Amino acid sequence: MSPVKGQVMHVVLFKWKPEATEEQIERVMSALRELPEKIPGIVELTCGENFCERAQGFQHGLVVRFMDRAALDAYGPHPAHQEVVQNLILPLRESVLALDYEI
Repeated sequence: MSPVKGQVMHVVLFKWKPEATEEQIERVMSALRELPEKIPGIVELTCGENFCERAQGFQHGLVVRFMDRAALDAYGPHPAHQEVVQNLILPLRESVLALDYEI
């Protein structure tokens, strides 16, 4: 689906704690990929492992396209998103960067 004016892109970069295992990180990625089925307003969601040498230590990325800013605002506190953040991401996360912009 092509971007539509007014849609919003949400970009997140993850740097994991050294003790985070590949299995734990894959659980995070799998859980993130399930969010479009659970949260209204998500147009598209992709995530994966970085292969760029310029990533300054960030190991995985997430890009979510939302219908609009209201959908992005609803995403943050949504119980399905919070479940992934609280139970899977926070225990493993060393650092995170987020960037949002309107298309």
